[in-house]
Amino acid sequence: MAPLIALLAGAASARIAGLLGVEALDGWHPALRAGLALMFVLTGVAHFASRRRDLIAMVPPSLPRPELLVTVTGVLELGGALALLVPATARAAAAGLALLMLAMFPANVSAARRRLTLAGRPVTPLGVRTALQVVFVAAALAVAFGG
Repeated sequence: MAPLIALLAGAASARIAGLLGVEALDGWHPALRAGLALMFVLTGVAHFASRRRDLIAMVPPSLPRPELLVTVTGVLELGGALALLVPATARAAAAGLALLMLAMFPANVSAARRRLTLAGRPVTPLGVRTALQVVFVAAALAVAFGG
C-alpha cells in the first residue's frame, strides 16, 4: 500500500506545487512523473534496505541468483526514478519502468501462490496486488504516452 500512497501523495503534492507557481510541475503530466519517481525511489530503496530479505524470498524458486535479481531491479527502479525527473528521458523511463513492472509481476504471483509471510504479514492477496499493478502500469503508460 505504501507505493500507492507514494504515487498519489507525490503526484498530488507536485500538482499543488505546480498550481502555486512551480512551473516545472505545472500540469498533470509533470505531477504524475514526480509521483511515479517518488514511488520508485521508495520501492527501489527497499531492494537494498529493510525489505531486501523479503524481496529475495519473493523471487520464484525457478529463477537463478535471486539476490542479484533483486539488486538489478532495485538499480533499475532507482535509475528510472531519476530519469522520470528529466523531461528529455521521462517518457522512455516510464515505458521502461512499465515493462519492468510487468517483468517483476511473476514474483508477486509466486509469493501469493506460496503463501509467503513477509515482515510478519501475509503477502498482499493476488487480486489486490493485480489491481495495484494495473494502476502502477497505467500511471507509467500515461507518462510514457500522455501529456
